[in-house]
Amino acid sequence: MIRAAITKRFAPGPESAGFHLDIAFEAGRGVTVLYGPSGSGKTLTLDAIAGFVKPDSGRIMLDDRILFDAASGVNLTPQKRECGYVFQNEALFPHMTLRQNLAFGAHRLPRLERHRSIAEMLDRFRLTELAGRCPRELSGGQKQRGSIARALIARPKMVLLDEPGRGLDSVLQSELRTVIREMKASLTVPIVLVTHDVGECFELADQVLIADGGKIVHRGAPLDLLRNPGTPAVARLLGDFNVYDAEVLALDPGRQTSRIRMLEQEWNGPNLRGCFKGDRVTLCARPEELKIAAKPGDNRIRVDSARTMERAQFVRADFGNNLIVDVPREVWSERRENVWVEVPAMALRQLNRDEKPR
Repeated sequence: MIRAAITKRFAPGPESAGFHLDIAFEAGRGVTVLYGPSGSGKTLTLDAIAGFVKPDSGRIMLDDRILFDAASGVNLTPQKRECGYVFQNEALFPHMTLRQNLAFGAHRLPRLERHRSIAEMLDRFRLTELAGRCPRELSGGQKQRGSIARALIARPKMVLLDEPGRGLDSVLQSELRTVIREMKASLTVPIVLVTHDVGECFELADQVLIADGGKIVHRGAPLDLLRNPGTPAVARLLGDFNVYDAEVLALDPGRQTSRIRMLEQEWNGPNLRGCFKGDRVTLCARPEELKIAAKPGDNRIRVDSARTMERAQFVRADFGNNLIVDVPREVWSERRENVWVEVPAMALRQLNRDEKPR
């Protein structure tokens, strides 16, 4: 278990803004994804855990070991933190072969065990036939697999992955995700994965931490975040949410329904917590939960032409006004004119207006 509660402040410069990292989280067995936009402090957090950056205050613990504690002056060097780190740019030594890179990672193991571990890692990551090549002779996916193998060969107590799929094409990204899933299944140590790829986030995560502006603004299991992103800001960071401002017209707690006004018309709404008639609320819905129809009806709005984006299994139709709908291709081909968009009441989820970090 990693337990971190740290701060790090960078003062503004003549040509740079200041930055304040103030982050606290726990990461147990499995994959904890640190998700957020560029500049939100994700890599800085990993570097502090690994010992490459010294926080200004706070504490970092790995199980019962103190890795850093500002109050007592403890600050273990990276070599003593038993951390496997996979960097954005692979960071294999260019003058060494792949086998020599793994040998460097395994240098603390006994000699016989070292040779056995290198052979096992090369086989495990399908690199045996490439062991004599230097990094410049490897593809992006091969280098990334080599980096992960080197990070794991010393049997670390934690694994940190900093955007390992960055710069890889879709095929190599898919292969890399398979490697990470296999790694998760075989390890009992915490894995922290930094990404700003929402697909990678939800495919691999056991726990998701949403970072923005140096803080954790929301956290939860992947499916919980899809059902309820918490705030408008988090919904926008995750993407793929339609966000609406609405006015409460009526409430029926017995039936757990409401009546609301949004998009300049009245709608049936979901149960709204802590609201009164006349309140303003913010709601969201996912594009795959909206539907298109050929005639008017409950919770439907007439729309005009859409901007479309082709996806592998559907067409994404953007009608404006936060009416983005994922439509099966065969349905879209039949519905080009006289279109209504249906927003089912149960697809609408209430968001908190309080966007303070949690």
